Amino acid sequence: MKKRNLIFLLLMSVFSLSSCKSEYERLRASGDTELVYKKSLEYYNKKDYLKAQTLFEQILGRYRGKKEAEDLYVKYAYTHYYLHNYILSASYFQNFANTYITSPLREEAAYMSAYSNYLQSPDYKLEQGYTIKAIDELQNFINAYTKSTRIPEANKLIDELRLKLETKAFDEAMLYFNLKEYQSATITLNNMLKDFPDSQNAEKIRYFIVKSNYTLAENSVYSKKLERYETTLIAAELYLNKFSKTKDRREVDGILKSTKQIIKNLEKDGYKDKSTRDRS
Repeated sequence: MKKRNLIFLLLMSVFSLSSCKSEYERLRASGDTELVYKKSLEYYNKKDYLKAQTLFEQILGRYRGKKEAEDLYVKYAYTHYYLHNYILSASYFQNFANTYITSPLREEAAYMSAYSNYLQSPDYKLEQGYTIKAIDELQNFINAYTKSTRIPEANKLIDELRLKLETKAFDEAMLYFNLKEYQSATITLNNMLKDFPDSQNAEKIRYFIVKSNYTLAENSVYSKKLERYETTLIAAELYLNKFSKTKDRREVDGILKSTKQIIKNLEKDGYKDKSTRDRS
C-alpha cells in the first residue's frame, strides 16, 4: 500500500512539473503580447528571473515607444543583474541611460551600470580593467547627478576600488625591490605618489623610495653615482620633513648622513672629471 502511495505521489509531482512547463511553453508560443507582458511581470515579481528574462526578450520590441517601455527595459536589465550576468547588466543599464535621457529611471540605470562593473572588479592580483572602468563610471555618475542620494555610496565604492589599484601597484614595486630592480621600484613608487596623493601608506612608499634610490646609487657605475646619490638625498630629506615620528626615521637619517658624506667625497675626489673620462 505504501509503495502504491509513493508511486502515486511521484506521478503527481511529475505531472505537476510537466503541466507547469507546458503552460510556460504555451505562453511563449502564444503570440499574445499582453498576456506575455502580464506573465513576465508575474515571473519577475516571483524572482523567477530566467523565465521573466525570456519573456521580456519576446516583447521588448513590441513595446518600443509605449509608456511601459522604460520600466520593462530596466526590469530586463535587472534580470541579467540578478542572474549575475554583470557584463550584460552593465551594458543594458548603460544603454538605457544613454537612450532614455529624460526618464526618471535614468539615474538608477546609470548607477546600476557602474555598480555592475564594480561587481566585476577582480582580486587585486589580476588585471584591473573592470576596476578602472567602474571607477570612471562611478565618477561620471557623481559628476552628472550632484544631488543624488547615491553619491556617498558611490564615493565609498571608488575609495575601495582605488585601494585595490594602490595595493596592486605597491605589490609590483615590492616585487621589483625584492628582485633588486631598484630603478623600476623607484619609478613605480614615485608614480604611486602621483596616482594616490592621499594614500594612507605614504610613509611606507617614501621609505622604500629612499631605500631603493640609495641601494641603486650604491650599485651604480661610477659615472652615475653622484646623480643617484643626489636623488637619494632629496628623497631622504622629504621623508624626514614629512614624518617626524616613525620607526624607520633613524634608519633614513643614517642614510641621509651617509649620502651627504658620499656626495662630499665624490666631489672632493674630482668626480666630474673622472666621470667625463669614463664616458669618453
